[in-house]
Amino acid sequence: MVDSLGVAVVGFGWMGRVHTQAYSRVLHHYPRLGLRPELVMVAEEVPGRAEEAAAQFGFASTTRNWRDVAADPRVQAVSVTAPNFLHREIGVAMAEAGKHLWIEKPVGLSAEDARAVADAAGKAGVHSAVGFNYRNAPAVEAARALIASGDIGTVTHVRIRLFSDYAAHPEGALTWRYEKERGGSGVLGDLASHGADLARYLLGDIASLTADTAIFVPERARPTGATAGHSRASGGELGPVENEDYVNCLLRFASGARGVLEACRVSVGEQNNYGFEVHGTKGAVFWDFRRMNEFGVSRGTGYQDQPVSTVYVGPGDGEFGAFQPGAANAMGYDDLKVVEAYRFLRSIAEGTSYGATLADAVHSAVVLDAMARSAETGAWVSL
Repeated sequence: MVDSLGVAVVGFGWMGRVHTQAYSRVLHHYPRLGLRPELVMVAEEVPGRAEEAAAQFGFASTTRNWRDVAADPRVQAVSVTAPNFLHREIGVAMAEAGKHLWIEKPVGLSAEDARAVADAAGKAGVHSAVGFNYRNAPAVEAARALIASGDIGTVTHVRIRLFSDYAAHPEGALTWRYEKERGGSGVLGDLASHGADLARYLLGDIASLTADTAIFVPERARPTGATAGHSRASGGELGPVENEDYVNCLLRFASGARGVLEACRVSVGEQNNYGFEVHGTKGAVFWDFRRMNEFGVSRGTGYQDQPVSTVYVGPGDGEFGAFQPGAANAMGYDDLKVVEAYRFLRSIAEGTSYGATLADAVHSAVVLDAMARSAETGAWVSL
């Protein structure tokens, strides 16, 4: 007998849709999970959007007020995919109502916000998952294991990049993402949060950093109606972009390794160019999200002119076997969110945390706050 778990989704833009699809697919890939997610409620303030979601995915009920989700006894777990400025209020309220939380990064506008949600979840004894999806790629998990094994020697330095063009068009609408009050940091929260998580996931704690930021598209047109994703708006009243388009950051790890983290949302010609290069005293590991199911490895005793081999992940790597039967069969982005859903639900079923949690969100948020302070002062910041 598989127990059912009432789930709700708060905020039904693109990410709310991704979470919903992950709930719908999770038992296809993990039939022995022991919990069956039931789509109980969807909350979305844009008129008509919740009803469309219910018609397409089968949510039992809809609301425009997320507080109805917190009050509904049918709901046992909640996906929070609303705008950043709502994460703290919604996350704390859901935790206090005893709902398990799957919440998107960066969990609010600051480390203080992330801690507030984490503290509320801890006091309530609910389980959590956070949307650091890139760590769920089987190639990333395999790379982490290889680094930990010492196959590339002692890690000396890493470069983490997150370049995209989703905000490159000058007619991109001035949505909440570009406002400090509602979006918080810009590319820090959108992309560098993933970089901070990957850095710690692969190499351990960051000891100190120094960062520089820039705004390259200083004004955008205000939208005249509801928006989703990265909509365009031309002809509207222009307003200022208040948060950063770009960040570069030098990292010093507790291990003694050094790092560079660079992220940009206005990189023309770059579409989801996310990845890392980790160098050690005997070799290196390379990963590119656009070729998600493979990674490059250099190891041996050659040091100079040592070749790099391409390794295709297979059923023995991470969660690959739940999706594909053999190496070099491709997984995609949405599969990473199914892995996230599985680990979230497994945490609830077994009472033990799996995958990224609110504790990881706090660590990432501390790094982002340090980047912002460093960019403002021009100084190194210790964590």
